[in-house]
Parts: sequence; structure tokens; C-alpha cells
Amino acid sequence: MAAEVLSSARWSYCGEPEESQRAVLVQFSNGKLLNPGNMRFTLYKSSDSTNPRKRGQRILAAETERLSYVGNNFGTGALKCNSLCRHFVGILNKTSGEMEVYDAELFNMQPLFADEPIESDSSLENQTKTFREKMDSCIEAFGTTKQKRALNSRRMNSVGSESLNRAVTKAAEEIIGTKGMTALLSDAAQDDAQDESLYLPPCHDDAATPKDVYKFDDLLSPAEYEALEAPSEAFRNVTSEEILKMIEENSHCSFVIEALKSLPADKERRDRQARCLWFLDTLVKFRAQKVIKRKSALGPGVPHIINTKLLKHFTCLTYNNGSLRNLISDSMKAKITAYVLLLALHISNFETDLTMLQRDLKLSEKRIIEIAKAMRLRVSKRKVEVAAGREEEHRIGVLRLPLPAPQNAEHQAKRRRIT
Repeated sequence: MAAEVLSSARWSYCGEPEESQRAVLVQFSNGKLLNPGNMRFTLYKSSDSTNPRKRGQRILAAETERLSYVGNNFGTGALKCNSLCRHFVGILNKTSGEMEVYDAELFNMQPLFADEPIESDSSLENQTKTFREKMDSCIEAFGTTKQKRALNSRRMNSVGSESLNRAVTKAAEEIIGTKGMTALLSDAAQDDAQDESLYLPPCHDDAATPKDVYKFDDLLSPAEYEALEAPSEAFRNVTSEEILKMIEENSHCSFVIEALKSLPADKERRDRQARCLWFLDTLVKFRAQKVIKRKSALGPGVPHIINTKLLKHFTCLTYNNGSLRNLISDSMKAKITAYVLLLALHISNFETDLTMLQRDLKLSEKRIIEIAKAMRLRVSKRKVEVAAGREEEHRIGVLRLPLPAPQNAEHQAKRRRIT
């Protein structure tokens, strides 16, 4: 009769159980119980119902006449099988032949001796340790020689860093006490001005003429100027048809094309203008890049000495993925912009169209004006005729003596990041 009932039994999964319907399975770490009927079990639940990680934490306590046992479903003593698989308990109703299946949790019960408190001072201390401190303790106890050596080295560096921080703090307090905050702020403003000057061409305040304020030799050395003769030949002998082709193909920046339309007839001046325009056009193209992956980044037509100048003076050497590369940072872009402005001033008799250069360099009007004022230029507005007889209002930068006074520290702080 029992066999007939079992053969016709039906499974009925009760779905996600309520807390009262979750079954508990236990195993004892130190053997089997001789008399399980005398066990008294108590299940403790976490009182933190808001934290999803703590909400399901359970502690199961069991007592016999001789020993007490405890098990939990969290922490180091929890069984990993609870997270890797699911356990079920089935209750068979022999009359109806239906088996109700409930979810279950497995607890590993370990003996708890009377003279051993449930939560010792060491366990409390362990709970307050960070993950790094716990890992360090494991390395001290079970780590290899290499791991222990690395741990000692890191701790020594940490001690050295703390000592250095204390020394720096003490030195800073002594300096502030000696010089005072006002003097330190003044020194910081001067340092900002010096940092900014690293990205601007050398300025000679005591010059008698505009061309001596920013000397041409600071832009191009005699050897570099000589090397520009061959590549600038196309500009020197340019025709009207070639200029129209440049406009159609957009092969050169607008400032260069406009200057080529009005090259001087004098042979020496024409040659100088052509060389300056070719180098200005090269700087604009060079600035448009971000990373220079090869030494001849602008093609075979650029002389070696010019390539070297561009990489040395207008890029930062960085290390990436096992190789060195030249990066054009924001500060280097500021430097290139300043040198382009200076070339334009020498080309156009120290009065240049900032709006046209701004568009060629893809800058905002505010940024080009900031750089121009940092170079001690006077900035004004002027109507400029463009195509089809239409006029536009352009910003004009003029280098004129006497030079405007340098801006104060508040203005310098605002233009520390020039791009």
C-alpha cells in the first residue's frame, strides 16, 4: 500500500518561502549525534532589515546535555555550498500523495565550550580591521618569503612617508611663522608669472623698437632660418592660380593664404615673408595634433632641423605601453599659439588680425585675447571687408611702445590655464 502511495506522489513547490517556511538542515563538524531527539534548537535572525546583505544573516544555536553548538550562514564559518547551490526539503502527505517542497539552508554546527566566549576580544578587534590589515596578517602568517619582503618594504615606505609629512608640515609652519601669509602670497603670484613666462617667447621690456621686444632670433636661429629656404620656395613663387587652388582645397590656413595674396615685390623681403609664412603654417598644422608617434610627423618635406625644433620645444616626452612618445599638452598648445602670434606680428609689421588666427587655431575669442594680452599686445576692434563686399568686426592685436603694464596677480590667476 505504501509503495502505491509513493508511486503516485506529486511534487508541489511552494515558491519563494516566507521566513517561517524556510527549512533548516544541520550537520555537525565533530561527528553524529547519538540521540538527536534531545536537541534544543534556537534560530537568531539579524535585526537589521534595511541592509540587504545583513537582512538574511542567521545564527543557529543547539544545546545538548553535554555540549552546546553554534552555526551561522555568514562570515568565515559559513558553508560555501549555500551560495553555490540550493537545498530543498520535501514533506510527503501519505494520504493525499502530495509532497510539499520548501527551500532550506544548511548550517555547519561547531561545538562551543563553556570557557570560550562566543565573541572574544580578538574577534572584535578583527572586525574593526580593514581588508588591507587582514591581508597583511595572512601574509605574516602564511605568506611566501617574497610576499613578506614586499610587506616589510611597504611598511617601511609608509613609515617614511609619515615622517616626511610631519617634517613638511613642521617646515611649512616655520616658514609661515617667519615670513607671514602676505609675503607668501606675493611669492606665489611671482611664481605663477614665472611659470607662465615659460610658455611665452622671451620679452625684452627695455627694447627701443617693437621688433626688438620679441626678437626674431628667439623664434628662429640662423641655421633654422637657412633650412626654410627650400620648403618655402613654393610660397615664394606662388601664382594667383595656385592661391585659388589653395582656397578650394583648404590646404593652408586662412592667414597664410591672405598674406600670400600681398607678398612684397622686393626679393629679400619676399623671401623672408615666404619663410615665415611656411613656418607659421607648419606650426598651425603641428598644433592640431595630439600625439606625435614618429619623428617626421609632418611629412618628408620638413627639414630635419625643423622637425627637431618642433619636437624639442613644443612637445612633452611621455612613456606609454613600453614606448616613448611626444605629447602636445595644453601648455604646449599655449606655447605654439604664442609663437604663431609672434610670427604673425613680424610678418604684418606688428599688427595682426587675431580673429583670423583664432579661427585657424580653432580657439575661442576669449582665449586668443588672453594670450595676446599676456604678450603685452593692445587689442582693439576693426571692421574688415570679407567676401562679396560684406564686413565683419575683427579683433586686432598691435605691439606698440610703450608696452602696457603687466596685469596684476588677480588677472594672472585667471589666465593660468591658457590653451
